[in-house]
Amino acid sequence: MFKDEALEATARDAVRLDESRALLDRFITLVRESGTADEETAGRYLVSRLQALGVPVTLHTPELYISNPVRAELSIATAGGTRSLHARPPAMGRSTGDVPVEGEICYVPSKYAGGTSSLFDLPDAARGGGADDPVRGRIVLTEGFSMPASVGAFERRGAVAQIYIHPGQNVHEGICTSIWGAPTAESIGRKPAVPVVCINNPDGQALIADIPRGVVRASMKTWLKEGWMTCLLPVVEIRGQEDPDEFMLVHGHYDSWYEGIGDNATGDAALLELARVLWGMRDRLKRTVRIAWWPGHSTGRYAGSTWYADTFADEIDEHCIAQLDIDSPGCEGATAYEEVMWMAEADALCRSSIQDALGVASERVRPLRAGDYSFNQIGPTGLYMLLSNIPIEERKRRGYYAVGGCGGNIAWHTPDDLMPVADLEILRRDLHVYVTTIVRILNAPLHPFDYAAAVDEMQAAVATYHAAAAGTVDFAPLLADLEALSRAITTWRAQADARVKAGAETAARRALNATIRRIARLLVPLNYAVGERFDHDPALKLGPVPKLEAAAGLTAAPPELQRFMQVGLTRELNKVRATLRAVHRELAR
Repeated sequence: MFKDEALEATARDAVRLDESRALLDRFITLVRESGTADEETAGRYLVSRLQALGVPVTLHTPELYISNPVRAELSIATAGGTRSLHARPPAMGRSTGDVPVEGEICYVPSKYAGGTSSLFDLPDAARGGGADDPVRGRIVLTEGFSMPASVGAFERRGAVAQIYIHPGQNVHEGICTSIWGAPTAESIGRKPAVPVVCINNPDGQALIADIPRGVVRASMKTWLKEGWMTCLLPVVEIRGQEDPDEFMLVHGHYDSWYEGIGDNATGDAALLELARVLWGMRDRLKRTVRIAWWPGHSTGRYAGSTWYADTFADEIDEHCIAQLDIDSPGCEGATAYEEVMWMAEADALCRSSIQDALGVASERVRPLRAGDYSFNQIGPTGLYMLLSNIPIEERKRRGYYAVGGCGGNIAWHTPDDLMPVADLEILRRDLHVYVTTIVRILNAPLHPFDYAAAVDEMQAAVATYHAAAAGTVDFAPLLADLEALSRAITTWRAQADARVKAGAETAARRALNATIRRIARLLVPLNYAVGERFDHDPALKLGPVPKLEAAAGLTAAPPELQRFMQVGLTRELNKVRATLRAVHRELAR
């Protein structure tokens, strides 16, 4: 693993907290919903500070499709009378306006997510259907967050509206569509056609208690402000000294729910400080770094990063080394690195960067189809998203449940995400991890990613699919292909490292790195996407080699569907094996 210990130490020593503190002081005064004046103020603040620091910045003004929740009204009628409950509609749900949706409540018991990595799972409670489905024609009441998989499943089952009981005292804001970024004419149909609201746990428990006493009815109204909105998207580019066309993308969102200090003002502060530090050492950076602040994360399902992926697809495809996502660093109590996301090929890089920067161990979580990972289908390697977290045991002691940011703090996506959620000394630690990682990627002679490790992860997944298919689909040839490719990549990389160590000319080294990027463009989409390159898969949980994931449920499927599923899997197997042959061709160039 490449290291420049002196330069990395210089970068860590350069980290200061003055700009970070000033940004938090400014952002605590702003409710940064996308398309609003406060978000624009925040974007212009970032630009003004970058200009004051002498850092070159380009301000893009994309039009993004945004859905801002306004309010909801929820009235409950029981034998004992009628009462109103506080409720919030998630972004991208149906806006009823003044015309209510009414119906009998059908309670479907569910369980809350056990951890960050299971937040996007489809709960068992949402599965089901059939002509006698009790959900059909009723309003569903269930526990959990209004995640796209659950909302879509209940809508398909015929629910006319949905009520989600959140686990704590607060309602957490969210978004309920699986559409990633701006809708297309094909994907707009995935926008929920039924109204959805969320309530807190005490109100939910009281409502559950009403169910055995007789029919409970609900009347629901929702208001959302939705449409195309002009947003600001600042991007810094710090040009490298040796290979300036090759670049790393470092990014995070600056829109928020409420004041959003832990999600994601601390991340915005980190990005601003990284821009300052890296600009100050620009003469010692070999490759280019782009630093971007996204709008539309929370109310557009990653609309800003998706716009950037669409608009600069050619540059990302040809020259992007990796993308590093910064979301919710520097939060109170977040001293552990037990649930850090990175792709398998970045494992050695990320573990060593955290260890060398802080002297602590870390544990990998496979990146979710979430955050601003809007680049998977183009194919650069992705690393980080959430970084430090409150230790798992401490979260249990505090009685916290799984959330998707704020370092695990329960204030995530609520009005309580205020200054007490931030911890500048923890932000300093996280910044040390970021600058160490970034310097290693920018200055490594060869891109520091082990794609044999990615192939090994895929091989392990395919082995589970093979076992689950129980002989109905033959995965053995693919398993042999993956084993052979892992060996081939390992051999090629050893030879490439030896060539560079022996003093390969600049043109030869650049050609080797171009091969590494072309391999990434084949293997990253294979491991993380279902759809075509340059498209954007739905925001639903995907397993490794997701084209083949249907094999996991093959033998449990209705017998009349199994043969059809086998045909589909055979075709997907052909696609996967063709991709592996393409990787071999790249290695042989």
